[in-house]
Formats: sequence, C-alpha cells, structure tokens
Amino acid sequence: MFNYLRHIRLHYLRCVGNIRVRSSVAACTCLLAAASTLASLFSVRVCAQQTAPTSPVVVQPGAPGKPTRTLPPTMRAKLPPASPADVQFMQGMIVHHAQAVEMTALIESHTENKDLRTLGARISRSQADEIKFMQRWLSARGQPISQSPHMPHTHKSHHSMALMPGMLTAEQMEALGKARGEEFDNLFLRGMIQHHDGALIMVKDLFDQEGGQDAELFNFATDVDSGQRAEIRVMQRMLEKKPLGDKE
Repeated sequence: MFNYLRHIRLHYLRCVGNIRVRSSVAACTCLLAAASTLASLFSVRVCAQQTAPTSPVVVQPGAPGKPTRTLPPTMRAKLPPASPADVQFMQGMIVHHAQAVEMTALIESHTENKDLRTLGARISRSQADEIKFMQRWLSARGQPISQSPHMPHTHKSHHSMALMPGMLTAEQMEALGKARGEEFDNLFLRGMIQHHDGALIMVKDLFDQEGGQDAELFNFATDVDSGQRAEIRVMQRMLEKKPLGDKE
C-alpha cells in the first residue's frame, strides 16, 4: 500500500513538473516574441526618422509692420545684376594682379634679400587668391573673365586693358628681369609701389563711377585699398633702409 501511494505521488510530481516546464517554455517563447516585435517596431521607427526628407524652411522678413512670409523650397536666390563699372573693375584688376604675381616670381632667382622674399611671398599669395575670387565673382554673374577688346574702356586715365593704371611697361619689366641683387631690390620696390598706387586709382575710379554697390565687391575693393596702402608703407621703409620693426 505504501509503495502504491509513493508511486502515485511521484507520478503527480512529474506531471506538475512537466506542466511548470511547459509553462516556463511558453512564457519564455512569449517574451522572446514580444521582444522581437518591439525591436522590429523600434527599427522601423529609427529608419523612418533617418530616411524622412527634411525640407529647408526659408523665411522672408516682412516690411515694418508686415508679417514674415515662408518661401517655397523651389525658390532660389538670385544675385543682383552687376553694373558695367563693377564688371570692368574686376576684369581690369585680374590683369593688374597678374602682373604683380609675375613680378614676385622673379624674386627667388634675383635676390637674397630675406625681407624682400617675405614681402614677395605675401604679395604673390594674396593676389593669386584675389584673382581666383574675382574670376568666381564674374562667373557667378555670367560675365566673361576678360574684357572684350571691342568694348570701350571708361577709365578717366584712358589706359587700355593691356596697361592698367600703375602697371609696369614692357621696358620696365625687361629691366627688372635683367637686374640682380640690390639693383633688383630697388627696381622691384619702386615698381611695386607704382603698381600698388595704380590699384588705389582703380578703386577710386570704381567708387567715383558709383560702382561697388554690390556688398561682396565693396568689401573686396576696400580690402584692396587698405591692404595695398599698408604694403606701400612697408616698401617705402625698405627703400629707406629702415628696419621694418621700427615705428616712425
């Protein structure tokens, strides 16, 4: 009798254990399924956030007392039309700067003057960068980089495009190319002062013709004026053999 009851008890425990195991397995299966579903939903949400296109919002300020206006994304900004004076100034200044770069290219093989080499490197780098800026400015406005030979020139000095104000003549460039050492230093400094003075005349002519209303060009022209005035003072001190660090 005792053995029979023990057998029934063991059978009962096995059944209960199987039920518990099955319940645990079922519970784990449900948990895994739920976790998988949540992960899928999160992944879909993240992908939706990453791939959702973002349209830029352009807001146009209204006039005093008027509300702002949201512009459609298809609307593109247009550059203001360039005046003839602006275009001629930029075209002429490209030619002008190109000769300055040509002059500075002679320094390395024509002189050992360290101060002049430093100055020449600065002039060459700044004017080469400015040439690129002027070319981009003209191209962005649909203007040719160089002026047509048939287009009348309006500078008061009546210089041709081949010889803008302050530019060295062919004879001056030839003499500079033949000089060496201290003779080269003097010719270079005097020639570059003449060259920079010409750039100042071109800036003055631009503003006298009421050009330079374009903000980008105005900033460029005023930078040219202030920068070349400062370099003229440096070159004058070098001609006078004064140390560049001294104050007048």
